[in-house]
Amino acid sequence: MSRKFSRSNPPAVGVVGATGLVGGMMLKLLAERDFPLSALRVFASARSAGQTLPWKDGQVVVEDAATADFAGLDIVFFSAGGGTSRELAPKAAAAGAIVIDNSSAWRSDPEVPLVVAEVNPEALDDNPKGIVANPNCTTMAAMPVLKPLHDHAGLKRLTVSTYQAASGGGVEGIQVLSEQLRTGAEGDLDGLAMSPEAAPLPEPKKWAVPLAYNVVPLNYVLGEDGYTEEELKLRDESRKILGLPNLPVSGTCVRVPVFSGHALSINAEFDRPISVDEALALLAKAPGVVIDDVPNPLAATGQDPVFVGRVRPDPTVEHGLALFVVGDNLRKGAALNAVQVAEVLVGA
Repeated sequence: MSRKFSRSNPPAVGVVGATGLVGGMMLKLLAERDFPLSALRVFASARSAGQTLPWKDGQVVVEDAATADFAGLDIVFFSAGGGTSRELAPKAAAAGAIVIDNSSAWRSDPEVPLVVAEVNPEALDDNPKGIVANPNCTTMAAMPVLKPLHDHAGLKRLTVSTYQAASGGGVEGIQVLSEQLRTGAEGDLDGLAMSPEAAPLPEPKKWAVPLAYNVVPLNYVLGEDGYTEEELKLRDESRKILGLPNLPVSGTCVRVPVFSGHALSINAEFDRPISVDEALALLAKAPGVVIDDVPNPLAATGQDPVFVGRVRPDPTVEHGLALFVVGDNLRKGAALNAVQVAEVLVGA
């Protein structure tokens, strides 16, 4: 992999969307991991321009992303939504930067590598547009677990149900869940449990039905064949990252009333035999993976690895496993992987 920068020749770095949840996490991780950089610039919308954000022992001034000149930057992280990425990422790349984008804008582009740092870093070798895409946070959690199993036994089919945290919907998702929980706490919860009509439910907001005290099985916009966009991302991104363009994937993506941590119940069918013991031995050596008897979002929050457990045979297919995977959707699911991709680029 050719590089124009390295740890001894550190890059100048930019973060677009620095005032958001994921952008803030990127800044935190760049500092925590002592990422080698020669300069840092941060960008957000015009309403945030001129504000300052903490950076290590000092402050950095927020610039207006829409009018910014990206010249002189070597790596620019984008976490400001698909529209902003489609408009501004090519400008940053044209100015000479490698863009690492956290939105869905570029994931399906055949000329843009879709990379999980522990799984397919070699994809960075072919990057004609100068843009690298981060997978969706649910796909991200699954890939470090599925890759070693696929290498051993050949992945044949995936059926996945997800349990996705409110923070996957950004600051608004957290606010909506908080408000709905407060509404419920002010009502008659005993009455709600015994007789639903006895207490008013929170009003639906952001999602099709209330999230508090509930689950939402219609997660955003319907697309192909009745699958939501979130479910189609899981299918298409898994195929691209694993290099399996025809892999059958059926996903059901569900929003659940937790603040942080996405979980996935996975049934995987393989071409060749793979036992539970073999799977656990492979997962014990897999980078970025921790085996846990009871993987759960509370334990995963704030942690770098993804956690896997409940590994057992799937008796409905000839060579199958069932397993449960959990990851911090803001950390590994978004910001951490972007920083890890940049670490690959600089050889850190």
